[in-house]
Amino acid sequence: MNVLANPVSAVIPVARPYIGTEEEQAVIDVLRSGWVTQGPRVAEFEEKFSSYIGCSYSVAVSSCTTALHLALLSSGIGPGAEVICPSLSFIATANSIAYTGATPVFVDVDLATYNLDPALVEKAISPRTKAILVVHQIGLSAEMNSILSIAAKHGLVVIEDAACAIGSEFEGKLIGRPLGRVACFSFHPRKILTTGDGGMITTNDPLLAERLRRLRQHSMSLSDVARHNARQITTETYDEIGFNFRMTDVQAAIGIAQLARLRDFLERRRSLAARYTEALLDLQWLQTPVVPANCRHNYQSYMVRLVNGFETKRDAIMQELLEKRISTRRAIMAIHRELPYRSERWDHSLPQTNLATETGLILPLFHQMSEADQDYIIEALHAIKA
Repeated sequence: MNVLANPVSAVIPVARPYIGTEEEQAVIDVLRSGWVTQGPRVAEFEEKFSSYIGCSYSVAVSSCTTALHLALLSSGIGPGAEVICPSLSFIATANSIAYTGATPVFVDVDLATYNLDPALVEKAISPRTKAILVVHQIGLSAEMNSILSIAAKHGLVVIEDAACAIGSEFEGKLIGRPLGRVACFSFHPRKILTTGDGGMITTNDPLLAERLRRLRQHSMSLSDVARHNARQITTETYDEIGFNFRMTDVQAAIGIAQLARLRDFLERRRSLAARYTEALLDLQWLQTPVVPANCRHNYQSYMVRLVNGFETKRDAIMQELLEKRISTRRAIMAIHRELPYRSERWDHSLPQTNLATETGLILPLFHQMSEADQDYIIEALHAIKA
């Protein structure tokens, strides 16, 4: 692996995918097999992912966005419906709702965890509310017990946007079993486990899993693998409008190799995150991540927040770090500030979301980052003056 030997000789990135010889060989094997689209490797990846998560079924798709789209669509969400979700999330969370013709209703977050504030969720429910799309933000589980209780009281579907949450835990169990109807994961290169791009839907409902598999492939009644292995002439049917949301065997092969090494990925990230937290606790202008006792963070991102008079200095701090060849990123976006979702309705109802997006700062964290690189970043942060 390519590890930065000298922190001042190259820019330290915020993130870097961890791809090795295992993934390279897996891709070569698929290319030589003659089957590169959705096929046997996708089925193998789904089976192994279910085994890891502890769910009954996994359905591989082309991205987490398409996973969310199918999860909502298959839950009966459509025009006229409202879906509660956070604004503090990547825009795909709201877009997936809009794709169905439904309306996202933004609810503010708990500033400590950056996840939906359960105390505000129930107040946002209207006669048109059909679902809660809960995000496990940057790898930290939302407070699922309260959200599930609210949903059960009002007869709402719960869908988990677990894009960043592979390996994260809530009350001792992995995110994605799922606690709601389905959970949706991302395998984008910024994520801990990557397939280049791609996503996964997990569920314990066999009928739902079967429908999702049809919907991802134009609602074809027979998969390519089934037709290929048939010993007599078969003709597929298309019983509803479907989509081309398939994952390829090339991507799945990478995912299988990554999944085999996931435990090591997680341990390394948690170790680096613990080093950050211990070393930065004495900085009065910086708030390190807060992790509730019933959660285990995967640290898909290590996000700090500027406090005590430094709230308006983020851009200057980012520039100072960049001049020292340290890349950073601004906090999670606020969807309600983007043009497609701007509305007077949100101008004064999301104060914590606004504060989080304005004062958050994502520091570099990736598997192959050396302790020397991290110490260099820590020293640079300590050198920042008021």
